[in-house]
Amino acid sequence: MATKEECRSALDTLSGNLAGADGDVRGAAALDRSLSCHIRDLDVTFTGRLTDGRIHVLDTFEGPPREKAQIRLAMTGDDLVAMVNGELNFTKAWGSGRVRLEAGFRDLLTLRSLLRS
Repeated sequence: MATKEECRSALDTLSGNLAGADGDVRGAAALDRSLSCHIRDLDVTFTGRLTDGRIHVLDTFEGPPREKAQIRLAMTGDDLVAMVNGELNFTKAWGSGRVRLEAGFRDLLTLRSLLRS
């Protein structure tokens, strides 16, 4: 089982990947939105912002999200690490329910290029 530190490192790696992206992916990553990522098996939530093409983690706390972020993710720590390492396809994981993504309809349309990667 992935640790809290491994999950935080995976989010940092994902942030770096987004910052280095081109084209549609870069455009989707350029949103300015609040973000939460709840790691279900650890019952820990990372909160922050997706802005300037990066994920900026601002806080980490025990339990589910305390506030409703504009983009909300929920998954296990192992799934987060596997996705960032390219071992788990986000779209398939989302479609099967392993990963939960909630956002406004417009944001989902904008994020579609991220979901295909």
